[in-house]
Amino acid sequence: MDLPVAPPAFDATAGPGPRRRADRGADVGAGCGLVVLELVALVVIFGLWVLSGWTFDTAETVTADPLWNYLAAAGAVGVLALAAGLIAAWAGAVVTVATQAVVAVLVCLVVFGGAAAQSHQDQVCRDMPSASGCRGAGRP
Repeated sequence: MDLPVAPPAFDATAGPGPRRRADRGADVGAGCGLVVLELVALVVIFGLWVLSGWTFDTAETVTADPLWNYLAAAGAVGVLALAAGLIAAWAGAVVTVATQAVVAVLVCLVVFGGAAAQSHQDQVCRDMPSASGCRGAGRP
């Protein structure tokens, strides 16, 4: 006996609802690749800061640049990590979300710690302009 086949009443494969998660291999690859790129960017940013206080002239006294511009660049890397994490969350890439969250938190800690250290150094230089590490009237 052949029974009639009714059309499906509701097809939940399309539209809002549970989505398919991203492929795990691509997720891990994207997460690791982004972390490596962000770490390279941070090394370049703070490497430039270190090189700003470097000279081969032994007669010249050089102090490193203030951290403010370098912290802004590091903060931009953190914002990009946050944006990448949000996009990965939308795509269902769990590993990438986790790695980008870790990078964003670490960049926040570095930026806030660097801001506190630079603010303290600025206060010391305001109180005593001739202190070590300060750019006084006779210094560049």
